[in-house]
Amino acid sequence: MKSITPNRIFLVLFLAFFCQSFSFAQRDRALTLEIFKELIEINTTHSTGNTTEAAEAMADRLRAAGIPEKDIFIGGPHPKKGNLVARLRGNGAKKPVLLMAHIDVVEADIKDWSFDPFKFREQDGFYYARGISDDKAMASMFIANMIRMKKEGFVPDRDIIVALTADEEGGDHNGITWLIDNHRDLIDAEFAINEGGGGLEKNGKKTLNGVQLSEKVYQSFQLEIKNPGGHSSRPHKDNAIYHLARAIMNLEDFDFPLNLNDGTRTYFERSAKLETGQLAEDMTGIAQTPPAAGAEKRLSENTYYNALLHTTCVATMLDAGHAENALPQTAKAVVNCRILPGEDPEKIREKLIEVFDNNDISVTPMNPASQSKPTSLNPVVMGPIESITEMMWPGTPVIPTMSTGATDGYRTRNAGIPTYGVSGIFYDIKGSNAHGQDERLKVTAYDEGQEFLYTLVKELTKPTSVSSNREE
Repeated sequence: MKSITPNRIFLVLFLAFFCQSFSFAQRDRALTLEIFKELIEINTTHSTGNTTEAAEAMADRLRAAGIPEKDIFIGGPHPKKGNLVARLRGNGAKKPVLLMAHIDVVEADIKDWSFDPFKFREQDGFYYARGISDDKAMASMFIANMIRMKKEGFVPDRDIIVALTADEEGGDHNGITWLIDNHRDLIDAEFAINEGGGGLEKNGKKTLNGVQLSEKVYQSFQLEIKNPGGHSSRPHKDNAIYHLARAIMNLEDFDFPLNLNDGTRTYFERSAKLETGQLAEDMTGIAQTPPAAGAEKRLSENTYYNALLHTTCVATMLDAGHAENALPQTAKAVVNCRILPGEDPEKIREKLIEVFDNNDISVTPMNPASQSKPTSLNPVVMGPIESITEMMWPGTPVIPTMSTGATDGYRTRNAGIPTYGVSGIFYDIKGSNAHGQDERLKVTAYDEGQEFLYTLVKELTKPTSVSSNREE
């Protein structure tokens, strides 16, 4: 007979709690889908949409559930760029947790879709619509779960703050930045949960649950060279287009040096256990000091791994000349860089000047770069993420990730709020089609993601007495 250990008792209690919670979620599923559908069918694109309307609709849901008016805030710098901040009050024993989701979506042309992108659609086991995965799924989950906790009479040991915000996808009125600058007290928290992570599936099997701890810094530079020009019938070698082309060819042959942070090092260490052969050896080898011979070169042949290992800069736009029968007087290009956290954008600019090897080419930042300090692997947050992942999807590892793109996470990190991109929503390893045609999300992935986030927030905010009992 097996002995009954504290860990075994905890496992039994947790499974009982999870089964009860999942049953509740199924009973409450109709309301959850109502919220999701309502949010989806409010157009929140930058061009013609209105995030204030969506914020008001979600606020009405919370008011109906009994969230006091004093704990609901809607505001923004523009009438159509409203943000919602709502608070489920706890006993005040700990600093709040912030749950972030943006409610603006990228543009969607109905001519490119198989159906109206702003109508909620369920078909063949998937939900379809613009924003269905980025990011109205998480937004609806946070609202539905706050209502669920309110119904239960749950009193957390830290306030739970939900912030649904504008202009994450672009525009002049980013919601998180505006709240930080104007209403920091409303969203101040010990840590935040945001998009940016997520699970991967391969052939229906869950391979990993990703937690975004950092993201690369976006910085574009404009290249420009001028020339007296002349008549095209009398060409000479001093040609602005030639000079610029040679500079860009130099960039094609250049790689920035290897630079791992704690998150990306852990990513490769843990990912190695999911692979076999040379790839597994290289993932283990790259995390060593010094890295194993040849590991960097082989891994860099994969564009995703290369982006995790290096700062990258690539030419993305060209503009030159003023007439087909005249030598160019001006040639311009745009080089877009994705800079690793901790690296100085000015140093990157200086390196580009060196690589271009032409003092006549100006290299000018097109936008101010915003650094993003990586979030640490805090066991207070990572522990529950790992244990809940194991309970829901046994054997699925939790892997820290660094986004090669951008989310609002860097804004809260820069404001001193450690931010974890995690959702429990799993996508096929070939990639999601967020921002794309017929954007979709598996029905089962949505249900699992909601339950994961509900359970995670409960674990992160459970009263101390409950925590103590479970550890005995």
